[in-house]
Parts: sequence; C-alpha cells; structure tokens
Amino acid sequence: METANHDRASICQIGVACIRAYNTIKTWTTSVDPGISRWAFTGLYGISNATVRGAPTFDQVLPLLEATLSGLIVYQHSNFDRSILHAACAGIGRPEPEWDWQNSVTIARRAWPELKGNGEHGLASLKGFLGLSSDHHDAGEDARATAEVVLHAEGSGSSACLSVADHEGFDVIEEEQAMKVTAVKSALENPISRN
Repeated sequence: METANHDRASICQIGVACIRAYNTIKTWTTSVDPGISRWAFTGLYGISNATVRGAPTFDQVLPLLEATLSGLIVYQHSNFDRSILHAACAGIGRPEPEWDWQNSVTIARRAWPELKGNGEHGLASLKGFLGLSSDHHDAGEDARATAEVVLHAEGSGSSACLSVADHEGFDVIEEEQAMKVTAVKSALENPISRN
C-alpha cells in the first residue's frame, strides 16, 4: 500500500499479488481516493489528487479485499501494510480484517542470513540480491516483488515459507472494481441535484 502523506490512513494505492498454481503471480492494483488535500509523497510515487480522481475510496475497496483474501495467507514486507490497513479501517470505523498475516522480511532473514549487516533484508536490497526488476514505491510492483521474495525463499529450502493456494478471487475483484469505478465516475460526471 502507498499513502498520500504521513497519516497512515491516507491510502492512495493498493496492490495485491496472488501466488497461483505453478507459482505464477497475478497482480491487481488500484488507485484509492483518500479524500484529502495534503499530499506529501507525490514526488516519490507520482500519485496526486489528479491521479486518484474518480478512483474508489478505501471503504469501497475494503469489501473486495476482504472477500478475496479471506482464508488466505497475506504476506507483507515488514509490518507497514498491516499498520496502514489498521489505521484506514479505524478511520472508517471498521475492524481490521482477520487475515493470516505473514512477514516476508522474517522469511528472507531465515532464507538468507548472510545478508544481515550487508544490505539487510529491505525490499529494495532483496530485489537487487535476487535480480528482480520492478518499480519501487508502486503498490502493485512492491506486492509482486514481495511474492517473488517468498517464492525465492521457498525455493531456497527455507522452512519459513508456507505455500499459497491458488485463488480465483481476483476475477471477482476485477469485475466488481470495474463496476464500482464506473459507478463512481458516472456519479461524478452526472451529479444528481437534490432539493
């Protein structure tokens, strides 16, 4: 996840990478309109109010994520994503989804202990170490890189990894996401006047 500013509830982009059958990875990314005016990280991510105009809000995206990720292992690289999700859920008065969270940093530390003190186990360092290519600070690209780190660690013989089952939920997310984005855009383009 990416945030617009230092407020962890200001989610402006969400990316999910699903490890599917035969270790293929399917990535889903959406812009999120955090409904704020103060942007601190536009220079880093390239995301701004203009970028998210017409995008769904977090409370519109959350039910799609809950339905798709329920019962699956959800990997994050560090605890940043979970803390952002927690803050955003608190911001809309909803409990955080009860997902089975795993940390790919912990997995990487067990798989490649030799990196300790030598670039550590940050996502950018691991991408270089493993020869992965992706844009850093893009939620979808970072999610894909996290999935690839988990797969590489699993292939290294590390017992720290759990296999992720194939899941067809992204098809549902993509269809529902497209309908919600269309509905939001339509509402913005064709406002209904109320007396």
